[in-house]
Amino acid sequence: MKELELKYGCNPNQKPARVYMQNGELPFEVLNGRPGYINLLDAFNSWQLVRELREATGLPAAASFKHVSPAGAAVAVPLDETLEKMYFVEGIELSPICTAYIRARGADRMSSYGDFVALSDECDEQTASFLAREVSDGIIAPSYSEKALEILKGKRKGTYCVIKMDTNYVPDELETKQVFGITFEQGRNNLKLDEHLFDNIVTNNKNLPESAKRDLLISMITLKYTQSNSVCYAYGGQAIGIGAGQQSRIHCTRLAGNKADVWFLRSHPKVLALPFKPELRRPDRDNTIDVYISDDYLDVLGEGAWQQYFTVRPEPLTREEKRAWLDKITGVSLGSDAFFPFGDNIERAHRSGVSYIVEAGGSVRDDNVIEVCNKYNITMAMCGVRLFHH
Repeated sequence: MKELELKYGCNPNQKPARVYMQNGELPFEVLNGRPGYINLLDAFNSWQLVRELREATGLPAAASFKHVSPAGAAVAVPLDETLEKMYFVEGIELSPICTAYIRARGADRMSSYGDFVALSDECDEQTASFLAREVSDGIIAPSYSEKALEILKGKRKGTYCVIKMDTNYVPDELETKQVFGITFEQGRNNLKLDEHLFDNIVTNNKNLPESAKRDLLISMITLKYTQSNSVCYAYGGQAIGIGAGQQSRIHCTRLAGNKADVWFLRSHPKVLALPFKPELRRPDRDNTIDVYISDDYLDVLGEGAWQQYFTVRPEPLTREEKRAWLDKITGVSLGSDAFFPFGDNIERAHRSGVSYIVEAGGSVRDDNVIEVCNKYNITMAMCGVRLFHH
């Protein structure tokens, strides 16, 4: 098939809409549902991301995409007991690809609501079963087990979008797109991201353990398919905070850092012990956790409002308790899709437990950025690579 007609483009008024190949056949097959324009943008960006993560780390990878940027990305690192509680999978033995999916979805569950999922490896029955209970628009993977496909075809009253990607497809070296009727052309960003990104460590601290290299690679490959400006915090084999599409890099760093903080606070004993009503839906639990962690908890869930969510009213998580919890965090990795222009980015990153950084370098204030890293004993590599994505 050379062409696929779509219901409409980005918005319902944008008709007609289609995807097509100038040469050859479309490199994917729609096994169920009817993908939309934005679905396919998410699918093909996320597929590239998980394919590159798989190649760089050797581990099964998954991503959760919304509006052409990842909400989460991860590789198959086993979950500890705390993460099992955070992700509502206590006591369940997970397959590697399911583990990657659970991690990717768990990075920012609010942003992942209604996402498009990408898997580097075959979608198995267990992954499909977990996906079946999430609010999601579709999935792209290289293959599906018979049982997994059966489960996914039953999702969303039979309309769930399931795409099988041709793993042998190699796109043309030149890519084009149109804006305002004007055609743009450029060479594809085929830059391979590997551990050579960390060859030039410019800080006093040169320590960079293998786990940090893995997380920095996750961060940078994630950024390669994130709308710029962007930064990504990673920890334990997954992204935990992605700041996408901001005009100022410090705003990226703050946005992503705030998301990373929320991710860590979800592991606080008070959060893990929240007395939810048994019938409360998973998305409502996620939203309620975010409110509980916020400084507005008493305002939003004051008076009798808490009774909608909890069997008993939980004690608030105070600002002092939150800061004390976050102050214990270390070992976080941070990647940036371009150079940090000022040391304020490092100051903010430090507040979220960042110990390892990779960025392009090349700012007139590189010395200031290195100085702040040395102040906090942070290891930083300047890789000379810019990863803008638009």
